[in-house]
Amino acid sequence: MEFGSVSAAHGSVESGTMAGVGKCILVTGPPGVGKTTLIMRICENLKLSNPNIMLQGFFSQEIRQGGERVGFEVVTLDGRRARLASSTISNPESRQWPAVGKYKVDIASFESLVLPELKIREDTGLFIVDEVGKMELFSSYFFPAILNILQSNIPLLATVPIPKFGKDIPAVVRLKNHPGATILTLDKSNRDAMKDRIYPQLAGRSREAYKNGACNFLK
Repeated sequence: MEFGSVSAAHGSVESGTMAGVGKCILVTGPPGVGKTTLIMRICENLKLSNPNIMLQGFFSQEIRQGGERVGFEVVTLDGRRARLASSTISNPESRQWPAVGKYKVDIASFESLVLPELKIREDTGLFIVDEVGKMELFSSYFFPAILNILQSNIPLLATVPIPKFGKDIPAVVRLKNHPGATILTLDKSNRDAMKDRIYPQLAGRSREAYKNGACNFLK
């Protein structure tokens, strides 16, 4: 089932089809528009409506000192944290880390927390990934773990950055082109409507509801 445009009140659907395995909602939008907040609110509502649903994954958050952003951390859904990137750390090991702007990316720290969260378990109901971005993709194991999820019957709710200078990250392009993907663009005018659009499609669902394409998002 293919999707065309959806009114701005519900969020822009750029492309996608629900054919095949790996049902996937990708939320994109400019930095600071509220992608992480949207995903967190959906998770909170899901846990309230269905305490037994098993959610796995992580959020990315800023690290601030004295009002200044000095890095990023990843946080699991049960509150465990690990450094993703830092602009202040300086030691012999960090000099070998890849960089995005002024931030050095701590791949080992990221992988130690996130990779176990992306393993498929028997009772997993939904994967949350915030985000599939340049820093996270420095891990050579991260994107294969995402692809493994897409080959399962477990849905994925993820955030992806908007194209920079009109050019998407190749891995993000691959996600967008996946046959199970629906891409939603978030902006300040549709943030509340977007939550109301996504949440009902996930509420009360379990892994079994997605077997053999049993459940279509945004129907």
